[in-house]
Parts: sequence; C-alpha cells; structure tokens
Amino acid sequence: MEAIVLILGIVIAVFAVTTLVKSVRIVPQQRMDVIERLGKYKRTLSPGLNLLVPFVDAVRTKVDMREQVVSFPPQPVITSDNLVVSIDTVLYFKVVDPVRATYEISHFLQAIEQLTVTTLRNVIGSLDLERALTSREEINKHLSSVLDETTGRWGIKVTRVEIKAIEPPPSIRDSMEKQMRAERERRATILNAEGHKQAAILTAEGEKQAAVLRADGDRQSRILQAEGQAKAIRTVFDAIHQANPSQKVLAYQYLQSLPQIANGTANKMWIVPTELTKALEGLGGALGGLAGMAGDQPLKGVDSGAVEREAAAAAEAAAAEAQKVNAEVRQAEADVNPGNPELPAPDPIPATFDDTADRTERIEKR
Repeated sequence: MEAIVLILGIVIAVFAVTTLVKSVRIVPQQRMDVIERLGKYKRTLSPGLNLLVPFVDAVRTKVDMREQVVSFPPQPVITSDNLVVSIDTVLYFKVVDPVRATYEISHFLQAIEQLTVTTLRNVIGSLDLERALTSREEINKHLSSVLDETTGRWGIKVTRVEIKAIEPPPSIRDSMEKQMRAERERRATILNAEGHKQAAILTAEGEKQAAVLRADGDRQSRILQAEGQAKAIRTVFDAIHQANPSQKVLAYQYLQSLPQIANGTANKMWIVPTELTKALEGLGGALGGLAGMAGDQPLKGVDSGAVEREAAAAAEAAAAEAQKVNAEVRQAEADVNPGNPELPAPDPIPATFDDTADRTERIEKR
C-alpha cells in the first residue's frame, strides 16, 4: 500500500512539473512564436516570458524576424539573342507578419527562390547579352519590385536583390575579350596619334617663335651696328672738319697707309697707281707751295730744306716698300703657278723727284 502511494506521489509530481513547464514559454529577442489552441491559431508570442494553457496551447512555428540572406545557385537563362548565360543571384528579405508567413504559404523560402528564377528569366529574356551585362542596376530594380509585390501577400518583405555574376559561354567570353582588346588597341592608337599631333604642333610653334625672335634680334643687332658706324663716321667727320687738316697732312697720311695696303696674306697682286709720282710731287708742292693757305703757314725758323729732305726720304721709303711688296707678289704667283711665264716687271717707281736744287729754286720763285 505504501509503495502504491509513493508511485502515485511521484506521478503527481512529474505531472505538476510537466504542466508548469508547458505553461511557461520564454521567447528570445527577434523571434515570434505562433500558438495554436486545439489546432486553431490563438495568438503570437512576443519576446520574453509568456504563459500558456498546458496541453491545450501548442507552438506551431518559430519565426525569425531578422533580415535573412539567401544565395541561390547559378541559373541558366536565355537572352533575346539566343545565348545561354549563367546568373547567380543573392536575395535579402525579412518576415514582417509571422502569421501570414505561416498560414498563407508553405515553405516561403522555396517559393521565393522559384519566383526569383522565373522573374529573372523573364527579365533577361527581353534583353540581349550586351545590354544584360551593362544593365545590372535595372535588372535588380525590376526583380525587387516584382518580388516585393508578390511576397507582400505572404507577410515577407524583399529588401534587396543583387546579381552576383553573369557568366556567358566560353566562346562568347573569348570573342568579347578579343573585341575589348581590339577596342583598347584602337583607343591607344588614337591617343598616340593625338599625342604626336600635339607634339608636332607645339614643336612647329616653338620653331616659329624662335625664328621670329632670332630675326628680331638680328634686325636689332644690325640696326645698332649701323647706328654705331654712323655715329663713328659722323664723329670722325666732325673731328676732321674741326681740326681743318692741311693738304700736306693728308698726303703724309696717304704715304703711311701704302704699307698697310700692301700688307696681308690675301693680297696676291698690288697695283701701284701711275699717279704715285704726281702724288709725291704734290706732296713736295704741298710742303712749299701750300704754305700760303689759311691755317697752313710755315712757322718761322723752320728749315725748308730739312722738310724737303724728310719728304723725299718718306717718298723713297714708300717706293722701296712698294717695290718690295710687288716682288713678293710676283714670287708668290710664281710659286703658285710654276708653269706660267713670269709676269712683266712693273713700271719702276722713281725713288726721288727732282734734285734738291731745282726744288729749292721753284720754292724760292713761288
């Protein structure tokens, strides 16, 4: 009897514990539990501590209210130009109504996957390959709007749809790579040609400006040289007129310039003018006969014979220098052309004029 009472007490204790456990339900955060009473929807448990009727209320589903990410396997899709491409998509969604997600559709995740595949085939089927590769944003928006409209009845909100990859066939990929390579080469060639064109234009502009600057510099240099020569000539001319030189000074300067005319390596032939004798005579006349000109009077106490002798010595020195230069010229001609006959000797230059007595006589007569 005591054993029966003990067993009955244990059974009552186990029942009480089981009843307590079934009457208390703790729901974690971001989860909703759908409760049925006797097979009918009763209520939805919110996060926290909840009390149930034991053996009457039961949990139908535990719905995760967080946003979920689902990656679907690649799906073959045919484009409008009859090319098969493989498209891999990613779907972001969240359950906003756990009751409708439980009772409106069975296996809502599978339903979303199939709806995504069919919608993607409809969208890609209206596009060619090139547009499908460049219109991902448009495809994503279209998929998101269609899925959100359909899954809204299921208590599910599709937040975002992304296409991870669009893989064309290998042959198409090779053709696309060749096309892109050719396009890049064309652009590179065009850019290279544009660079050469700009470089040639800039070089021509630089050469033009340099030529203009050089011409302007040459013009300025010639103008300055001409102005300098003009100033020098004007200065010399003014100095000569202000000094008022006499005829004998000019004749003496002429005699001094004769050796300089004969000097030089480029002078192959030196022509002695026939008027040299007359010029020397004019020098002698200038020493004596031009003394009466204005500003050319001989000073008192000057020995006219000494002046005459100095002029005659200068004339003889000039004639000797002329003979020497003429001999050197002929020797150079003979060295250059040894086969030619010797040139005729030049006319002898008189070393002296008239004798001193005659000259003195003429001066006294004047």
